[in-house]
Amino acid sequence: MNVLVYSGPEVLQSSLSRSLSSLRSVLYPHYTIQAVTLQSLLLRPWTTSCALLVFPACREQLVLPSSVASAIKSFVEGGGSFLGLRAAARIGGALSSVDPADYSFRFQDRASGSNIYLDLPPGGEDQSRRTSIKSPDGVIVDGVLETTTFSFGGLDQTKNTYAILGRRADSDEVVAASFRADAGNVAAWTVHVEAPVHPQIGPNSEEQRKDLLRNTLRALGLKLPTPDEEGPSHPLPQLLTAAPTRPDAVDKILNSLGVRPPTMFEDSHDIFMFHAAPEGEDRVASSRIQTTSPDDDTRHIIAYRNGALPSKELTPLFDLASYFSTLVTSRSDAGLDPTSEGHGFGEVLLYGEVVTSTQTLLDKNLRLLPHIPSPFLSLATHQIAGRGRGGNSWVSPVGCLQFSLRLRVPLSHFPAARLVFVQYLFALAVTEACRDEGVLGSWGDRVRIKWPNDVYVMGAGGTDRVTKVAGILVYTAFDGDAVDIIIGCGLNVASPPPIASLASVIPSWEDRTLSMERTMAILMAKFEVMWDKFLENKGSFEPFMDLYLDRWLHTYAAVSRISFAHTTVDCSTHPGTSL
Repeated sequence: MNVLVYSGPEVLQSSLSRSLSSLRSVLYPHYTIQAVTLQSLLLRPWTTSCALLVFPACREQLVLPSSVASAIKSFVEGGGSFLGLRAAARIGGALSSVDPADYSFRFQDRASGSNIYLDLPPGGEDQSRRTSIKSPDGVIVDGVLETTTFSFGGLDQTKNTYAILGRRADSDEVVAASFRADAGNVAAWTVHVEAPVHPQIGPNSEEQRKDLLRNTLRALGLKLPTPDEEGPSHPLPQLLTAAPTRPDAVDKILNSLGVRPPTMFEDSHDIFMFHAAPEGEDRVASSRIQTTSPDDDTRHIIAYRNGALPSKELTPLFDLASYFSTLVTSRSDAGLDPTSEGHGFGEVLLYGEVVTSTQTLLDKNLRLLPHIPSPFLSLATHQIAGRGRGGNSWVSPVGCLQFSLRLRVPLSHFPAARLVFVQYLFALAVTEACRDEGVLGSWGDRVRIKWPNDVYVMGAGGTDRVTKVAGILVYTAFDGDAVDIIIGCGLNVASPPPIASLASVIPSWEDRTLSMERTMAILMAKFEVMWDKFLENKGSFEPFMDLYLDRWLHTYAAVSRISFAHTTVDCSTHPGTSL
């Protein structure tokens, strides 16, 4: 489920950044936290996958179209949750003298006959204005940011089921409360609970401030991770590597970019800081223990030249040496030539233990993209803002492979209309990799394709369930007589229960352990063979049709070869298709 944070032009950018950072730090990996624009609230079906809608503090008067305000009201009263930050709030009965025009939001609670009015008054920010807040259990939190004094009204008169979440320590005045609104929940803070407390204020104040936020989220009905489930909330440096058999690959990228570490490279979406391996490794270590810096949008890249690889201690969740070693074997088993010109799929790799999105790195940085070789693999262990269909995003706990593969192809190789088949081809490669003895072997027969771009397993956890374990997103961009293709995929390999994964179809008596490195290497080799055949046939899917139909998840009806082929051709206008 998503937690959406409004990012319209009225929003105070510092409050938006801190809201995203703070929410990620306390909700990962249970929820995806992402910014949402006014256009998305207008045009996309956001309510179906949203658990909480958050409005940060505003610098200008918030004026929402009536259709958006109505959708938010219906979302909350139908069972959703809403959080307003630096808000003014009032609660009253049906005949309240409150003028609704003075408030941006109005929610009803029919059980108590009350209305909840919220507004986000415009204002700037003064970092020097700090106050002390008392939590419901009496803990005093010093140094909470306060830029304008607002208050709650009507609490002493309402019959609404509400809970007080915070008071001023000096006056006992309420600064935060949650309310029922029909089937949903509403909460508001009159101070900046999303803003970090400076460490100098007190050794425990920042964690106590997060506890205030956690209590608010629990009051809104969200499920917070336990301490053993909590994961990373901010990106770590990424490692640019290549197979030892391709020792000059990293230097070719650096030379193409015109950078020599330490050097900065600024793009339209990200700023990249390239580091040499020794200095960069120290940055990885320090990044693991530092608190997130929401104002630092720089991606730090550590370049490993001349076939060198980081130690296993530096990448404890993905053994790069093991991966490249297995890739050599997998390519050999697939009949691929290790001495071919250039490099093969997966042999040049950018790995990050924690990244925002492997897909955004490639398709949003237009200056960087031409200098990245084809093929090029971007891989992460944790992804905190991954992208899916329809603007959705996801987080990914350990045990999930999330990656983006960049390919560049001359349009002379096949007609552009046939690019739609790329997502089907990659889904087929996933099913074939799962059937390899190095992954699931015979149990891989339970891995099936669900059109248009998902992969499911049958019998996860020893049940009759049919559950999604992978999603595929293909992005294409035309550039002269060539096209850039970026294939994004999230594949649950060994994610812990209750998350369905490839490992969940293996019975308890079977002595088989899945490896992230081996699964990735085998998948790259399988897809490279298919891709070569695909290009040889000018993008025709005909050579793969019988195998695809055999791997398809037939749910409700038999599917004929002719009708499937017709559907595939026509699906270029399907919302899930990337052309």
